[in-house]
Amino acid sequence: MAQDDGLRDGERAIKWCGASDARLVYIGRIRTPWTSRKDCPRQGRHDGPLCRIEIDEAWADALEGIDAYERLEVLYWLDHSRRDLVLQSPRDDGATRGTFALRSPMRPNPIGTSIVRLVEIEKTTLIVRGLDCLDGTPLLDIKPDRTLFIPPAPPTRGDYEIENP
Repeated sequence: MAQDDGLRDGERAIKWCGASDARLVYIGRIRTPWTSRKDCPRQGRHDGPLCRIEIDEAWADALEGIDAYERLEVLYWLDHSRRDLVLQSPRDDGATRGTFALRSPMRPNPIGTSIVRLVEIEKTTLIVRGLDCLDGTPLLDIKPDRTLFIPPAPPTRGDYEIENP
């Protein structure tokens, strides 16, 4: 049961400092069928509904070659999320865990990520399946799914270092 301050039993928030210096740039918006968090899926599914990733025209050339990948990693800013929770009870069942042990959207830096299946490209709009964010969510970045790179990047010295830092 949620308390008056919006916290569930067992949850804890910190005093939010609000400091920000990342200077992130939104490169577009994501269009999904979901307008409330209660309706939004907890994880996107590759057989889920079609969603649209609308890239701002200034970034159109950055899409060159993206059609070579069937899966993309999409990073987005969860702009409606709380940022002050350190302990959460996401299922409201009394089981409480630290924010960093969860995939909850409520985080100090609410960056969401999904691996989506690219269905179609319409100019600067990507039609995809597999998102789990609200309609209008700001888009941060798009990358090919790294598991699709064959061969993987050649090993470097750092891949074999085993000493403790």
